[in-house]
Formats: sequence, C-alpha cells, structure tokens
Amino acid sequence: MKSIKQQKNKSMNLSRRKFLVGSVSTSLVMAFAPGVMASSVSAKDSLQNKVFSPTIWFEITADGEVLVNVAKAEMGQHVGSALARIVADELGADWQQVKITHVDTDPKWGFMVTGGSWSIFTSYKPLSQAGAAGRISLIEAAAKLKGVSPSDCDTENGFVITPKGKLSFAEVVKQGEFNRTFSEDELGKLPLKSSKQRKLIGGDFKALDIPPKTNGSAKYGIDVEIEGMVYARPVVPPTRYGSRVLSVDDSQAKKLAGYLGYEILKDPSNTLQGWVSVLAKDYPTAIKAVDVIKVNYQAGPTAKISEQDILKEGERQVHDSNEGYLFVDDGNVDQARNAAKGQVEGVYRTNTALHFALEPLNATAHYQNGMWHIHGGNQWQSLTMPTLAQALEVEQDKIIMHQYYLGGGFGRRLWGDYLVPAALTAKQIGKPVKLIFTRADDSRFDQVRSASVSRLQASLDSDGKFSGLEHAFSAGWPSKDMAPGFMPESVDKKGKIDPFSASGADHWYSMPNHRARAINNSVAQKTFLPGWLRSVGQGWIVWGLESFIDEIAHKADIDPLDFRLSMLDGKGKQAGKAPESVGGANRAKNTLERLKKRINYGAKLPADEAIGIAVTTGQERTMPAWISTAVHVKVDRNSGNIQVKKITMVVDAGIIVHPDGALAQLEGGALWGMSLALKEFTEIEKGQVRDVNLHSYLPLRMNDVPELDIEFVESNEFPVGVGEQGVIGIAPAIGNAIYQAVGVRLRDLPMKPEHLLEALSKKS
Repeated sequence: MKSIKQQKNKSMNLSRRKFLVGSVSTSLVMAFAPGVMASSVSAKDSLQNKVFSPTIWFEITADGEVLVNVAKAEMGQHVGSALARIVADELGADWQQVKITHVDTDPKWGFMVTGGSWSIFTSYKPLSQAGAAGRISLIEAAAKLKGVSPSDCDTENGFVITPKGKLSFAEVVKQGEFNRTFSEDELGKLPLKSSKQRKLIGGDFKALDIPPKTNGSAKYGIDVEIEGMVYARPVVPPTRYGSRVLSVDDSQAKKLAGYLGYEILKDPSNTLQGWVSVLAKDYPTAIKAVDVIKVNYQAGPTAKISEQDILKEGERQVHDSNEGYLFVDDGNVDQARNAAKGQVEGVYRTNTALHFALEPLNATAHYQNGMWHIHGGNQWQSLTMPTLAQALEVEQDKIIMHQYYLGGGFGRRLWGDYLVPAALTAKQIGKPVKLIFTRADDSRFDQVRSASVSRLQASLDSDGKFSGLEHAFSAGWPSKDMAPGFMPESVDKKGKIDPFSASGADHWYSMPNHRARAINNSVAQKTFLPGWLRSVGQGWIVWGLESFIDEIAHKADIDPLDFRLSMLDGKGKQAGKAPESVGGANRAKNTLERLKKRINYGAKLPADEAIGIAVTTGQERTMPAWISTAVHVKVDRNSGNIQVKKITMVVDAGIIVHPDGALAQLEGGALWGMSLALKEFTEIEKGQVRDVNLHSYLPLRMNDVPELDIEFVESNEFPVGVGEQGVIGIAPAIGNAIYQAVGVRLRDLPMKPEHLLEALSKKS
C-alpha cells in the first residue's frame, strides 16, 4: 500500500493517463485510461469495447444529461455534488441537467476511499482537466457541424455557442463525431477557467443528493432487501481479540416464532474472534433472540483491562525518553533545555470516544452466479475488499461491494469489518443474510478513538524567551492494524509511525528547537481496535499543543495571540509549497489577524467570561486548511458549568467549490469539537466500552449549541478539505478561554464541571 502522500499524489495526477472522448451508443463517454492502452486503440473503439480502466469518467446522453460517476461515499457531506460541480463548470453544463451515480466496486474506478477530507483535494485537478477536455471536444464537434472555427466557440449553460447560433449538448452528441484522445502533455496545457469565468464553483446551487434524502427515495445500506434473505444480529464477544465460544444455549430463543438458529462464525481473516450470528425471519425476532441466548465464552486476555490501565501506560510512556519514535526533530532540544533558565511542563489527556453514527452498522450479503455481492455503505472499499476476500476465501474479482448512502461515517466505516459477519453468515448458511447491529452492538464493536496522554515541555532562555519544545504523545494507532502500509519511517529510522496519530505535532510554527515523539500505547492496541474518528490524532494532539502554547505565552509574559503571530513567520519549511500549501504559515497568520479584528480581541468582557483562541492547520501538512478559532465562554464558579456562548472561525481552504456544503461541514465539525471538549466520552471497563447507548453517552444537546460565526477567506489557491478540520481547534480554544476567565488550567478531555470545581478549590 502506498503512503498517504504517494496515494494522494497518484490521485491528483491522473493526467499521467490519457483521456478518451468517444461515442458509445447514443452517449458521449469521457474517461481516463492508461496511456499505453489509449495509444494502441482508438478512443471510440476503446470506450465501446470497454478496453480501458478509467479512474474518473462521465457521459453526456442524447437527452443532454450530464451523468457523473462518483467513486466517493456520500455520508452527508454532499461530496457527489461538489465533484460534479467541478466537471460541470469546466464543461459549461446546465446544472439542472447534471446527475450523479455512486458506483459499486470495480478495479476501473481505481483507489476508492472517502476520508481525511481528501475528496476535493485529490479530485479537483483531474476533474477540472476532464471537464475542460470534454468542453473542447464538444466545441470541436459543434464547430464542424456549423462550419465555423472552434476558436470562435464556447460553452454555456448546456449549449455550445457559435457565430452561427447555438447547439445544445444533446444536439451535438446526436449529430457530432467524437473520437478524441488527449495526451498527458495536452491535458496539462488545457486552459482551465479563471475564477471570474466560473459559474458553478463557489456559487449557490442545490446539492444533488438533497431531494432523494428529503423525499425518502435515498437508499441506505440498512434499506437493502434481497429476495429470500434472512435476518441476523451478532452476539459481540466480551473482548475484541482472543475470545472463544465454549457453548451456546439457545433453548429460550427456540420459543420465539421466527427464530432460525445460530452460527458460530469461522473467519479465515481473523477479523472476528469468538462471534456468534443469530438468525431469524425478521429483525425484531433476531433482537429478542440475542437477548435471551446464552453464550459461554473463554474471554480473551484483555478482559480485565480498564481505562485507567491505558492512561497509566500512556503516562509511563510519555515520561520515558526511550519510548516511541521521532516524528519531528528540528534543532537541539536537549541543548536548549540544558541552557534554559525557565521551564514549563504540562500533561494533557483525553478519554475514549465513540463514533455513534445515526445509521447503525449493517450489511447484506448473498452469493449469485459465482459472485459475492456485499451491500452496505463503506468509506474505504480498497482497504475493505482484501479482508472480505480473505474471509470468504475467494479472489477479490469474485466480490462486488454495492455502495449506498451512509447514515454517518466519521471514520467508522473506513475499514468495513462490520461487513464480514454478514458475509460469513451467508456463506455458512447458504442464503442471503441481512445483518444489523443494534446501537449497543454497534458501540461494543466500535473502532473507538483511543484514550491519549501527551506531555509537553518548553524551555525559556536567560532572557525569558521561548527556546524549545519537546512533545511526546501516546495513544492506540488506527493504521497499525488497519492500514500498516500507510505508515512512514520515523525521522530517527527506528520504526514506523501512524501519520494519522501524529499529524498536528508537525505544526506550522517556527520554533528554534522542536522535537515530537509519537508513541503507540500497546495496552490500548491489544484491548480494542483504535479507530479513525473525525479529525483523528489532531483532535487530541492539538488539544495539548494549542493549550500549551498559551501556557508558554503566559509564562513568558506575552499575549497568547501575539505569541502565535510571532511564530507564524513563514520561514524555512514553514514557507509551504505548491500546490497544497502555497503561502505556508503566512496564510495561517492572515486568518489569525482577521480573527483578531473580527472578535474585537482584547475588549473588556463581564466577570468570568473570556475568549480563547487556537490556530490549527489540519488535516495534514500535505493538505492544510488554515483555521483560526475563537471561543467565548462563561464559567459558573458555583456549579462548574462551562457555557460556550459563541464560536468564531476564520478559514482559508483555498477555492471553496461548494460553499454551502463547506459551511455545513465546518459547523458540524465545530459542534462535534465542542461535544468532545465538554460532554462526550466513555471508559474501557473489563476490556469493553462502558457506555453503549445515548442514555449514558452524552453528546452535545440542542440547547447547548452556541452562536456560530464562520468566515471564508476568498482565495484562488488549490482547494483543500474542511470535513474534519473544524473539530480540531475547539477544545484548546475553550480551555484557553477558561484560563483567561477564572485562572485555572484544565488538562483532561472532556473538561467536566467537577474538574473545574476541583481546580478552583485548589487555586483558592
């Protein structure tokens, strides 16, 4: 598997393939294909005979409809609409004539993943080029029909405009001839529209997925029905790893009408250990059967592990300089520490957090005509497919994953381990199976965000100036077990690091000396499968970092905002590079300066109220969105209640393709960040999560929602993602505001009323 940077670059550089434009039946089809293939077969013949392997393609029908195939998962972020908008804008299409299809798995679609806020970033260049190539092909065909020069023509709102009148796309497709191949060099030289020429990108147009979601026609994985299928609910074992079924007593389940028995699952992929699948004619009966069935287990070795065991190990690791691997090593931190006249140290922690997507995990599986069909919503088909193949003991080309809308992803549906029990159950009973997790089952099988511990140490020189930072952070790593091929070598070449569990420590501040050490918490890793939860490691790494930046500033007697501005100088490696980070830290600095004015920074506020700030540049250095965040809080000294009154964000994410969708993403991210900061958490008890439903797992409620003020910086720089980035700065901004308001520093997430009251009592 390629590294993150390699995979993103591969996705962005589809121009390395040829682009084919040809007539197929009554449609005009456009597709990327390997250059070697396109050079030996004409575009028209290649497309008609499907002798190609496109990664992105679309077609224009004889009716003038523009059909865009989307190999990304739709989970509320309107990704299909955003990608289609890029194509349609360059084509000059009529948005009312554009439709999208979310495709099933097929090697022709290339690497399929929806996560990390990569979709727009990796697709913008090839889709723009594809749209431009399509526009040129339409113009050439229309010009030939009208007997005019292509240079005198253009496209607009679904028409080719010529000196002799206009032709609709439908007319051109029906009457024109198309057999065009664009080479890599030609694609690279295609004229793309300027910001002034764009009609759709950045405009206010309806998302194409909203009508089906509002009229009930949208189909989610949980909606799938297959003739002859039976229902199943899993019995989730007491530990993720090592549990073994000793016996099953289903005597009480047999009394239920519609109960069909159970299967002890045999999984060659070893994804499921100690699993029982309970079968019934309908799902309510399956639910009841699992509630009364008795499974006797030999529990795995982590059956007694607790949250405190994980945090204790994290504490030990961050205080041991021999633990972990170097992620950043700039300057000489040890020398700065030895010469220091002052020190600042802080240990920041977070508790385990759950995904809780609205649609519980589910999958439907059946075997037909030599092919396995797996139905469900999934974010990373290319990662999931090999596991399914191993579990079913077939080659990957014998499996089709059918894609549906996701009722929430947030990282949980990246690696589709939840598809495996449905597939195995169907294989063992020889019938189609629809397996649905209850909310409690879903929680017990969740790929949780690991509890974490971070230790930060800063040095101040003889003049009291900041001279160096050491940052050590420990947690369970998602990529270690799910995508080890994405883990790069550490800076010290001593091991491999999960980049998703380290990003954020490689920030854009210029520091004279800076060391960051990433540590895998082995107790967490062996107890559960750590997961990618929205914002991933940035959510807990930057919690400590941006809080500690304030601590350093106060120790050095510098205003925290001014301290940040002084370090955002854009020098050296912080200068950024094309295309993803042009302007570097100077763009982050610009958002902070704009934020300072927007919130009237420094204005007097009522007692026990304050505004805290944070600067974040997630998701990764190879795709940063520059965000400055301010949170206005009011603290109740008597109850410990922390009220968030307003969240303000200034965001530079380059070109904003779909403003309404981007705003919704940032609003949702900010509220989830607030929820993780103040409300939601669980703990590991006896090897499993303690809280399995929303009566005890308590996320943000409607009456807690503050005023939101989000500004986009107008930009023509390369577009980057905003799906996860809004989460990151909220917690540290709240923590910094609390300190400004009442003078106490909270270092645990979530920040609970009892934490605040305890800190206030110690202060007094």
